[in-house]
Parts: sequence; C-alpha cells; structure tokens
Amino acid sequence: MRRWPILLALPAAVALIGADEPQLVPDVSQREVEIQYSFTGADLLLFGAIVYPDGRRPDKPADIVVILKGPEQSITMREKQKVAGIWVNADTARFRSAPSFYAMASSRPIDRIVDERTAAIYELGVDKLQLSPSSLNESAELSRFQLGLVDLRARSGLFVERPGTVEITDGVLYRARLPLSARVIVGDYTAETFLVQDGRVVAAAVRDITVRKSGFEQFMATAAEHWSFVYGLVAIAMAVGMGWAAGAIARRI
Repeated sequence: MRRWPILLALPAAVALIGADEPQLVPDVSQREVEIQYSFTGADLLLFGAIVYPDGRRPDKPADIVVILKGPEQSITMREKQKVAGIWVNADTARFRSAPSFYAMASSRPIDRIVDERTAAIYELGVDKLQLSPSSLNESAELSRFQLGLVDLRARSGLFVERPGTVEITDGVLYRARLPLSARVIVGDYTAETFLVQDGRVVAAAVRDITVRKSGFEQFMATAAEHWSFVYGLVAIAMAVGMGWAAGAIARRI
C-alpha cells in the first residue's frame, strides 16, 4: 500500500521535470487538402508559438525547423545502361520507406543549427532521410541510388528544401510556407516542428494533415476500388466510344 503515494507522485514529478523545457504550440493553415481535376498544388502555412517556462526567453535566439512529410512508399530504383546500342535495366536497389513527399524549411541553414548526428537522428534534410534499403547492394551503390532518388523527386517537386525561410517574431512566434506539389498522393501527412537551442532539439510537435480526392476524382477512385469489374467495363466502353467518335469525325473531314 505504501507504493500508492509514490505512483501518484510520478506524473507530478514528470511534469515538473518537463516544465523546465520550452513547449511548442503549432498549427497549419489546412488540415485537409482536397485533390480535384483542377488541383495545381497548394501552399501550406505552418505557424505557431514557443512557450518558455515562466515566460523567460533565452539570451541566444532559438531555431525552428518545420518538415512536411507524406506517406512512406516502397520503391525500386533501376539504373539503365546501353548494351549493344539498346538501353536495358542494369543495377537495381530497393528502399522500403521512402517518403512520397518531403518538404523542409528552417530559420537558418541546417549545418549552422545542428551537427551531422542530430540532423541524421531527426532526418533534417533530404540527404538525411532513412530510406531503409532492403537490397544487398554495396554502400557505394546504395549512396548512388539514394542520390538518384533524391534528384528525381526534387526535380518533380516532391522533395523541397527551403533553408532560412522560417520567420521568428520576437523570439516567440514563427511561421513558414511550404509548397505541396500537384503530384502528391492521397494519404495521411505530418507537419513536424522542431525547436533547437544550442545545437540540441529541446521540443517537437506534430500536426496531422489529410490529402484526399474529392468530386469526380473521388467517385472514380471509389468505383475502381469497390466495383472494379464494372469500372473496367465502363472504361473499355468509353475508350471504344471515343475511338469510334474520333474515326467518324475524321471520315467527315
């Protein structure tokens, strides 16, 4: 029975310990993003406040890093080589957990905020993503394939880095804008915020964002998932009808 007072005091002790560290109160301009036929991307505002214990701000300003991350995917990268004048697939590498979308903004360049180890732990930057390779390639080959994946997704607008774009007002309020590409997939996204002081992450917070289809796109996706046979017949009928119409117009011309 003597254990009960100790157990009851544990939450209070934990609260007192955590009270010495600042807290983040984050939010995002859109909790739901709807994809329609006219969707050309979105510009999300990530903002919030830093709550310091007893309202005391540190003498040295803190830094903020915000990351918008999409659902993880398993992806196979293939390298093409020219053999006898024909391009064929050569080496391959498979990654189990590549984010489908990754955008990061920071108050300063990452290498001026944290060291390499901390950046790798919290995946602060596209070059620090833990892709979990499942193939038995050599480390040099895996690095080459990872660089190739990052380059491809960066050119598609799916991997974005914006160092030095997080605005911090009066050392308390922060805001940053991150683009959401028109090529994003539907699913659950996370908006992560990290507070860094003296090279150490002292607070972190997450907000969830849902990207989903709506309107005719949602109807087609639902039909393809639940009534796949009927969906296939309708798709074939539409293709045949459009082909016949195009032929009839061509004959008249």
